[in-house]
Amino acid sequence: MAKTLPKVDVVVVGVGWGGGIISSELTKAGLKVVGLEKGKPRTTADYFMSHDELRYSQRYESMADMANGRTVTFRHDMKKRALPYREWGSFLIGEGLGGSGMHWNGQTYRFLPEDFQLKSEIIKKYGEKKMPEGMQVEDWGITWDEIEPYFEKWEAMAGVSGEQDPHPAAVKRKKDYPNPPMKETPVTKMFKEAATKLGYHPYHMPSSNLSQQYTNPDGIARAACQYCAFCERFGCEFGAKADPVVTVIPVAQKTGNFELRTYSQVTRILHKDGKASGVLYVDLKTGEEFIQEADVVVVTTYVIENTRLLLLSKLGVPYDPTTGKGVVGRNYTYQVYLGNAYGFFDDKEFNLYAGAGALGAQIDDFNGLRFDHSDLNFLHGATIHITQLGDRPILNNHVPEGTPAWGEDFKKQSLKYANSTLVIKAQGASLPFRDNYLDLDPTYKDAVGDPLLRMTFNWKEQDRALSKFMGEKAAEIMKAMGANKVNQGGKNVKDYDIRNYQSTHMNGGTTMGNDPSMSVVNPWLQMWDAENVFVVGAGNFQHNSGYNPTATVAALAYRAAEGILKYREKGGSLV
Repeated sequence: MAKTLPKVDVVVVGVGWGGGIISSELTKAGLKVVGLEKGKPRTTADYFMSHDELRYSQRYESMADMANGRTVTFRHDMKKRALPYREWGSFLIGEGLGGSGMHWNGQTYRFLPEDFQLKSEIIKKYGEKKMPEGMQVEDWGITWDEIEPYFEKWEAMAGVSGEQDPHPAAVKRKKDYPNPPMKETPVTKMFKEAATKLGYHPYHMPSSNLSQQYTNPDGIARAACQYCAFCERFGCEFGAKADPVVTVIPVAQKTGNFELRTYSQVTRILHKDGKASGVLYVDLKTGEEFIQEADVVVVTTYVIENTRLLLLSKLGVPYDPTTGKGVVGRNYTYQVYLGNAYGFFDDKEFNLYAGAGALGAQIDDFNGLRFDHSDLNFLHGATIHITQLGDRPILNNHVPEGTPAWGEDFKKQSLKYANSTLVIKAQGASLPFRDNYLDLDPTYKDAVGDPLLRMTFNWKEQDRALSKFMGEKAAEIMKAMGANKVNQGGKNVKDYDIRNYQSTHMNGGTTMGNDPSMSVVNPWLQMWDAENVFVVGAGNFQHNSGYNPTATVAALAYRAAEGILKYREKGGSLV
C-alpha cells in the first residue's frame, strides 16, 4: 500500500537540465517543489580526479544501468520484432542528479528561426509537394521572437562563450554572448582559412565551457576551462562546464523551497478528469511506494522516459502509425551524423590531446533553409564543424580507408597518423516520418514489470541524401586544409545502426504545437489532456535541427516555468 505524502505546489520528475531549471525558477518565486530523481545524488566532489577514460568513457559509469530496465527495445520497421537494446551504442542516456547535463560536451546552439515554423517555411519557399510522402513536419506553435528571450536567459545562466555567426542570413544577436569565444588553435585556424577560401562563413563554436572566469545572474561563480579534454562522458572537476549540479540545482536548494529525493523512480502520473493529483513512485533503496500529491506535475526525465511515463499513465492518446492518429510517441527523430570526413596528414602533427568538449569552428552555410534545395532530394541541412575535443588514447585510433582492421599494417598506420588525423563532422537535421515512432513494447518489461519503451526507427532517403551531400562538403573543406588522404562519409548509408555511437540527441514523442491532434503539449509545454501537467525536454521538438539540442531544451524549460507560474495564478489552459 503506497503511503501518501503531504501535498506540495509542484513535483518535478527527473532533475537534469529541464528539472533543474524548472526547480530553480519556481523556488525563487516562492513555490514549494519536490524533485524526484531516479539516480544517485551528485556534488562537485564526485568530479574530482575523474579523468578515467576506461571507467567513464568505455564502461559508462555515468550512464543508466541497463540491467535495471532503463533501456528500450528496437526495430527498423513495423514488420520486425523489436529486441532489447542491451549494450550502449548509438546513444548514451545519463542517470543520476544532473542527468545527461553532467556528461555533455557543452556545444550550445540556438535553433534557427525557421526551425520553429519549419512546415510553414518549407511550403512558403518550395510548396507542399517538396515534402516526401510520409514526412510529418509540423510547426512548433512558437515563433523566434517569442523564444529568443529565453535563449538569452539560458546563455546568461550558463555563461556561454561565443561570437556572432557571420553568415548574411544569420539573425543578429540583440545581446552579445556573456563570454568571448574559446581559444583559437592551429586546427580551428586551418579550418577557418580553408572554409573562407571556399567562400563559406566560419566562426567559433558557441560553448558552455567557460572561456574565462564568470559569475552568472544567480551569483554562481565558475572557473575558466583548463582544456583538459575530459568533457564528453565526464563531470567537469573545474566547474567550467555548465552542469545542473553546479548551476541551477544549488540555486533551488539555497531557497529552502526545494526538496530533492534521489533513488526515486516515478512509475505513474495519477490523474482524473483532465487533472493530475500527483505521482506514484518507488524508493529504489527500500522498495517502498509513495504517492506525492501536488498541484502541478512537471515531467522532465528524458525523451524516452517522458514518453514512456505518459503511456504507462494512460495520459494522452498513444500514436498509431497505421492511421496517423494519436500523439504520444509521434514524430520520434534522432540526428543525422553520417556525412563526416577524416583527413590524414603526412607532413603535419597536431597536439590533439589538449582540448574541450565545445572547442571548435564551424560553418552554417548548409544548415536549415539557408541554401537552395530546389534541385536537392532532401530538406533542411547540417552544421559542418571541426572540434578539438582532446583525443583520449582508448577511443581514438583512425586509419585511412583500405587499411586492414588488424595486423602489422594496421599498427603501422595507427602509429603514423596518431597525431596527424583531423575530423570534420556534419551534424544534420532529423525530420519526422510517419513510421518512426515510440510506443510500449508488448513483450519485454522492466524490473518492476512495466513494459519497456519500443523504438521503431530507420534512415529514410531524406537522411541518406543529406548525408551524401554533407559528406562531399566536409571532404571539400578537409582537402582544402591540405589532407593527403580523406575518408569521406555519407556515401553509402544503409540501415540505422543502433550499435555505433553518433549522439544522444533524441527528439519527439511528446511534441509541442497549436493543434491537439498533432501535439502532446501546447506552446507553454502544458498538456492538452491534463492542464496541470507540463512535459519538458527534447521530446517537445517536432523535428531535430542541425544543432545540439541543449540550449533549445533549456529555453523551453524557462518558458515552461513562466507558464507554470501563469497557470498557478489563473488555472485552465494557457492558450
